[in-house]
Amino acid sequence: MKPLSLYDLNTLVHRSLEQCLPDEYWVQAELSEVRAHPATGHCYVEFVQKDPRSNNLVAKARGVIWSNVFHLLRPYFEESTGQMFTAGIKVLVQVTVSFHELYGYSLTVQDIDPTYTLGDMARRRREILAQLKADGVLTLNKELPMPVLPQRIAVISSASAAGYGDFCHQLEHNPRGYYFRVELFPSIMQGERTESSLLAALDRINQRLEYFDVVVIIRGGGATSDLSCFDTYLLAAACAQFPLPIITGIGHERDDTVLDSVAHTRVKTPTAAAECLIARMDEAADRLQQLSEHIYNGVSARLQRERTRLQGCRQRIPASSIRCLSQARLQLTGARKDLHRAVDALLTRQRHRLELLQQRITDASPQKQLARGYSITLKDGRAVKDASSLKPGDVLTTRVYKGEIQSIVKPKN
Repeated sequence: MKPLSLYDLNTLVHRSLEQCLPDEYWVQAELSEVRAHPATGHCYVEFVQKDPRSNNLVAKARGVIWSNVFHLLRPYFEESTGQMFTAGIKVLVQVTVSFHELYGYSLTVQDIDPTYTLGDMARRRREILAQLKADGVLTLNKELPMPVLPQRIAVISSASAAGYGDFCHQLEHNPRGYYFRVELFPSIMQGERTESSLLAALDRINQRLEYFDVVVIIRGGGATSDLSCFDTYLLAAACAQFPLPIITGIGHERDDTVLDSVAHTRVKTPTAAAECLIARMDEAADRLQQLSEHIYNGVSARLQRERTRLQGCRQRIPASSIRCLSQARLQLTGARKDLHRAVDALLTRQRHRLELLQQRITDASPQKQLARGYSITLKDGRAVKDASSLKPGDVLTTRVYKGEIQSIVKPKN
């Protein structure tokens, strides 16, 4: 057999593929590389398929999207999915199979089905949320109490973002004039570096937790195709476990990102995030106003009750005074009678006692003793108690009941 040149062989392959695979085919694959040529507008991609168990490549093919198709396909895909047409996503594309003698086998993309990518994105979100739930961290941030007065705010945003300016303007011009202290922690808010930039900003805030009440993550404007950067496990886990309540307002209304699902509060826009904080302050102010009115009404009611009670007391004082005086007068009258009776009884007892004492004194008097036959001998007016104290010649007076007897002491013979 005559040998073929490489070109002849490639030409044979080219004709064979055109004859065997003449139709358009819908193919499921993952984009491992996406390169848009700035000069021609063509987009060159690489499709891959991985083993679901080992994650090893099992198939790979080059692809091209000609500029006329790519010009329509890219904005349609990104608007439908909110996902950038970039490497790392799974797509369902309609392709034709071609083989070029110089460039080899490739797939030419004719159309794309965004619903397949949406389903894959939703599946990835569900998987991330399921993993967070299994780790026990899914609702941790939501369970944190929102501060009563969230005035110290750490903001993660791009410094040049219009949304950050809108957020600050809304806070500064709140109707009741509340004071808010806002500190910006700059971060990239779109593109491949978004996750690492946001995680770095959270780390900086975490080092100064005592200075803040709440964290606000906002993104002003931007394409909805940039939302995929907020659907990562590491970022979601960091926010779910962050020790301060997190409010997200990253400027989209249709779909929730994983970051929105784990944040304490999700709002649509940066302005809405500011309004959320102002509303929290309004709740505290209204509560204080209610408490103030409750205290005022309570004090007024208490004063009125006391005033009524005092008025009743004042009206009862005259009658009470008369009644007290009458009772006191009766008590005094009774006490006087009791006193008279007590004094009479005491005097009677003392009189009887004195009579007894008088009788005893009378019975013990010398005159009574003399009447009984006793006598008393006196010398010089004093009673003689010892005979040995007398001397011969002493004159003695002996007193008897009736009369006295004079005698002179004689010496003993």
